[in-house]
Amino acid sequence: MNTFPYNQTMVAETFAEAFPVVGTRLLITAETAWWAEQAGREVTGHATSVIACDVEAAIERAFTSEESPDGRPGVSVLMFAFDRKSLQKAVVNRVGQNVLTCPTTACYNGISGYDPEKALTLGGQLRYFGDGYQSSKKLGDRRFWRIPVMEGEFLCEDEIGTIKGVGGGNLILCGESQRATLHAAEQAVAAIRALPDLILPFPGGVVRSGSKVGSQYSGLKASTNEAYCPTLIPRVKTELPPGTNSVLEIVMDGFSEVAVAEGMRVGLRAASQCDGLTLITAGNYGGKLGPHLFHLRELT
Repeated sequence: MNTFPYNQTMVAETFAEAFPVVGTRLLITAETAWWAEQAGREVTGHATSVIACDVEAAIERAFTSEESPDGRPGVSVLMFAFDRKSLQKAVVNRVGQNVLTCPTTACYNGISGYDPEKALTLGGQLRYFGDGYQSSKKLGDRRFWRIPVMEGEFLCEDEIGTIKGVGGGNLILCGESQRATLHAAEQAVAAIRALPDLILPFPGGVVRSGSKVGSQYSGLKASTNEAYCPTLIPRVKTELPPGTNSVLEIVMDGFSEVAVAEGMRVGLRAASQCDGLTLITAGNYGGKLGPHLFHLRELT
């Protein structure tokens, strides 16, 4: 494996391979920032990987009442799927179960200048929960639905825009110990989360169970990536340098190739300044998975 030095660690001469996805942004507001966060956390639950989830999703950021569409605090949520049909179903199900049900919330479109032909119907679907008592209101060219609920009413925008995105940008951090690797991953996550148009869908932004395509067990689409498992070094053809005892991966989805490249760049820089890493590399399938290739050397 060819490597090059960057700050305090070595980086592999390789690339991360990412694939096309379709994404959207929801703006969820509530009476308080706490309630907006609760809705954001619930609506993005079980949304780490499209291997076994309907979408990949996470909170992008919190916003203040000054930035809000209705003068209340809130959170922006990004969701990604392989196609609009899958995203449509997931968004309606998730907002209906986790935002409409949350006290004081409202939900708005967060994609400006979108193509109406590629929009998703949200309020136009959830309105039926009103059982005939719902009402609509149009402001300019935007339609909203007022759905009566016991606490008051749920205001939801009729449709939300979509945008072509990039899924699967990644960094793999190899370290001398669990503590050192986790610290480097946390520093990288903190740097990446400061960026717009980008999310880290896994718990805390970090993946410990990086996978490969397929398995020796039929019917399983993905399984543990044994080449990056330190406990299997004596038993498999490993990709890990000597002294590696812990490996963590950071996966990111964004609204553009530029957003994902910037996320990888700042994450790589932050992690490389930490002690105890043996290597920073990236996951790819030789260019067969997707058209977006992010070469680590170029990101430095």
